[in-house]
Amino acid sequence: MFSYCTDPATLDGLTWLSCYLTTGKHLSIYWSVGTVLLLLAITAPVALMFGFGGAAAARSRFAPLSWLGKAYIAVVRGVPDIAFFLFFVIALDQGFEWLRHQVKCPDWDQPIRQGNDFVVCAEAKLPLGNAAQWVHETYGFMLAVLTFSIVFGAFAANVLFGAMRAVPRAQLETAEAYGMTPRQTFWRILVPQMWVFALPGLSNLWMVLIKATPLLFLLGVEDIVYWARELGGAKTARFTDYPHPDWRMWYFFALLVFYLAFTRVSEIVLDRIMKRLTHGQATTGGEAQRKAA
Repeated sequence: MFSYCTDPATLDGLTWLSCYLTTGKHLSIYWSVGTVLLLLAITAPVALMFGFGGAAAARSRFAPLSWLGKAYIAVVRGVPDIAFFLFFVIALDQGFEWLRHQVKCPDWDQPIRQGNDFVVCAEAKLPLGNAAQWVHETYGFMLAVLTFSIVFGAFAANVLFGAMRAVPRAQLETAEAYGMTPRQTFWRILVPQMWVFALPGLSNLWMVLIKATPLLFLLGVEDIVYWARELGGAKTARFTDYPHPDWRMWYFFALLVFYLAFTRVSEIVLDRIMKRLTHGQATTGGEAQRKAA
């Protein structure tokens, strides 16, 4: 990175540290921070969509749809996250490959299940064996996003379902008395008012999602926890130009600072959103704002 980093053996102090922190390996941990932030930026709205769909289905008057929504909430919330992450990603990957296999290789005459092996034709592999490295990484990342979204979508669905039930029934009856259809009542009365009841639970869920990002390693994505452990381990001069003792404590301390700072910023943003949502609402927060004004 710097011109004076040509011969690390001649460096010491801050110059050695500046060269050490800008090696290609360290660029990987900086890149992984962006990966975690991108995961959160994509997963949060997608999980909220899953949650809204699950809550709306659970509240439906159509019994099979209601059973489906409640089953999604109960099953996903009832399975330990780590077990779901270890099993579901494999099942999802094989499901995609099986569908492609049915389309691309209809003349295949061998069993797909061969003992413990899952064998499909080469054209059905995801991604293809000759695909570029970035394709493999992108595919793994998207599987991670989908898995996170399904898991946390179930928790969001439970929060939103409770928030929908917290909206006063009298307001829904008033809308019906004015001639609104059930769909109009749902979108114009129920949905706008439920967010103020849902935000505390969604805020907690956002914090849990931030803390769950180290599970990316289980899905084959090299996240910041992976690189902190990898780079912080003891390195000898035989294997690297920048030998050092076991520094994992310092790397994990840096992660501690990162996560605490990130959650603190999240708390400030969520608090402002809560104040905006409760403005003019018949809630404790809205009443406090009215008295303060």
